[in-house]
Amino acid sequence: MGAVPEPGGDDLSRSGALWYATEWSRAVRRLGFVPLSAAETERLLHLHTVRLAQAVLAEPFSALPAEKVGRALVEEHLTEPRVLDWSVRALGERFLPEVLPARAHHDETVERVAALQGGLAAGFARALRDRTFAQQERIARSAWQARDEVEQALRDSEARFRAVFVGAPTGIGIAGIDGRIIDVNQAFADMLGYSVEELRQINVASLFHADDAAGMWELYQELVEGKHDSARVEKRYHRKDGSVVWTDLSVSLIRHDDGRPRFTVAMIEDITERYELQQRLRFQALHDPLTGLPNRTLFFETLGRVFETADADHRVGVCFLDLDGFKAVNDSLGHDLGDRLLVVIARRLAECVAGRGHLVARMGGDEFVILVDDGTGIDDAVAVAEAALAAVSAPVRIGEHQLAASASVGIVECPVGGTSASELMKAADTTLYWAKAEGRGRWAVYDPERGARDIARSALAAGLPAALDRDEFVLHYQPIVSLLEGSMLAVEALVRWQHPELGLIGPDRFIGLAEETGLIVRLGEWVLRQACRDAEEWRREFPAARLVVSVNLAARQADDPRIVETVADALASTGLPAGLLQLELTESAVMGTAGEPLRSLHRLAALGVRLAIDDFGTGYSNLAYLRRLPIHCLKLAGPFVEGIRGDGPEAATDHRDERIVDALVRLAHALELWVTAEAVETGVQAERLRALRCDTGQGRYFGPPAPAAEITARLRGGGHGAAA
Repeated sequence: MGAVPEPGGDDLSRSGALWYATEWSRAVRRLGFVPLSAAETERLLHLHTVRLAQAVLAEPFSALPAEKVGRALVEEHLTEPRVLDWSVRALGERFLPEVLPARAHHDETVERVAALQGGLAAGFARALRDRTFAQQERIARSAWQARDEVEQALRDSEARFRAVFVGAPTGIGIAGIDGRIIDVNQAFADMLGYSVEELRQINVASLFHADDAAGMWELYQELVEGKHDSARVEKRYHRKDGSVVWTDLSVSLIRHDDGRPRFTVAMIEDITERYELQQRLRFQALHDPLTGLPNRTLFFETLGRVFETADADHRVGVCFLDLDGFKAVNDSLGHDLGDRLLVVIARRLAECVAGRGHLVARMGGDEFVILVDDGTGIDDAVAVAEAALAAVSAPVRIGEHQLAASASVGIVECPVGGTSASELMKAADTTLYWAKAEGRGRWAVYDPERGARDIARSALAAGLPAALDRDEFVLHYQPIVSLLEGSMLAVEALVRWQHPELGLIGPDRFIGLAEETGLIVRLGEWVLRQACRDAEEWRREFPAARLVVSVNLAARQADDPRIVETVADALASTGLPAGLLQLELTESAVMGTAGEPLRSLHRLAALGVRLAIDDFGTGYSNLAYLRRLPIHCLKLAGPFVEGIRGDGPEAATDHRDERIVDALVRLAHALELWVTAEAVETGVQAERLRALRCDTGQGRYFGPPAPAAEITARLRGGGHGAAA
């Protein structure tokens, strides 16, 4: 016997494969007759062990090698039924820990081994069935040859025929075209629990199982009418005692010499044990081994069947449930206790919807799903979700631990005609994310409009890197004007996205996405360099203006350890003097992620760059720290300025806001800081801010954000502040 290549790497235990083959060989020889020597049997089964290991590790995975192994067992005459039972059970219980120990706890590997179990049983069953069918055909030919010989040589032919008919281990029955049984052998009678004489008084139609009687009768009718010469099916029969036997049935039509149907010959084999084994294997393949619930495969099969068979107005709902903080249970108390918690939760979920007929499945990990089929509307799905949440939230006692669990549920409910199975599950997953984001122990219902916004938002996030590569971003600049003289002293750089399909997009739609994806550092660097280039052009053309460009730094940018080098390089590469660059940081960014002042501030100030705190007054700045920081400017948050409206009915409120602004300006000046008021919209606001000795103002009263070319035109015109 030639050597078989074994899979490489550390996945396969060669000693384990030899041990497994030895145990397999001993079991085979113990359970039945083996036409091979012990050494030959062991070498043969070691070959099959390696083939099964190769199948588990193969990419893409296929259960076909296992079917070939099952067929080979039959071809090698290892056909004792207990051999198949031992082989399938050992493959599920011993194969992974002994042959593939490195993959024993991989969920995908376990699923593959389950598929190989089914493939092995299927290959064995098909090979055995084919061999039996061949034997049956030989028996049939012998039987009818004997009958022909009887007509020519009475006693000798009759003796041979009766020997085959009576002694055959396979059930054989002969019936007329009207269905009346003419004769059966003892094996046929024993299989159905009747005597031969009782069966000779019965019509074959009365033996059909109630669940397949109509279809079987139609098949039989077509056979006796001569439309087919043979038929083969797996079907159930009722025994005389009322029990059910599963059989492999082959029926052949015997014709007269002129071709007219004469009678039928049926050969029947009891496959009840094989069928039950297949059903057990199917159950294992379609159910979660930990909780016993249907798994995601069975769930999607059921959901797909609903969409294939239901009318367009048939309503279907999904409650997608995920436990809150389950990872913390595993991390703190161990995976064993976490598994026991999952078993309890699974049982509760199944019980809480048991009376409603809904399917509960485990999708994997700590995710479960409930299929609400043929409900009357969203209220039914919500009621199921609330029942599930109540079941999960009840205290759980596991050993010495008292656990409090909670879950989040995403709910989708709609007519079948309005969606597909994949779209329904995608919406359920999205809605579960919404419920998670809103807090623990709650449900959320799918909102198509919100879903469309999320899709659009995701599309924008996905397009950000390419937009930077294609240079789709542009800068607009908003003037910052002296409240005393009215001249433009600075501009704030504000980024816009010139989207090829959506047009000009404001920062409120993409800056948050850039921060979430980490692209804000790269985008912020582009803004910094472009603003420095534009500012240097203004400096060269209008040297007397000394126009300062103010650039916002996001918190992640400010935390970047390379920020100082990035700013220094931008200044050096453009030639812009450091004193004409102002960096705006939020209060939270200035204080750092741990509540400490940003260490890079002093290094940035050492470059000569101006530093400003944006939206001052909305955070929680430590004034003691503020006194020691190298800050040059405070930008008052817009809400304070918006409260200064004039002498209308809200004057009392205006005076309070005005006193707050006055206090903030005095505080800033006491710290020798420059003050810029944001969101200045009216002349009244500008005049009051001037009276409060605020230094500069910024807002639509002084001009909206505009392209660099408009700032250039304004500088040429004298740079005066208030917009016409």
